Amino acid sequence: MRIVRTPQGVEVDLTGKKAGRGAYLCRQQSCWQEAIRKNRLDAALKTKLNADERLKLNEFAASLGAVAV
Repeated sequence: MRIVRTPQGVEVDLTGKKAGRGAYLCRQQSCWQEAIRKNRLDAALKTKLNADERLKLNEFAASLGAVAV
């Protein structure tokens, strides 16, 4: 799954086609949690995630746990 940094902020790109600097993560909840916790997305996207962006990404990661992969 692609996460993209746009002028409006960092968001999940479900289409994989949004313009902006992107990073990819697998669909496992643990990958998302580790990437957010260890600031790996900050480095990959060359930005500092703010609290709101972290919250939204964590909520998305939590929704991945509810779906069988």
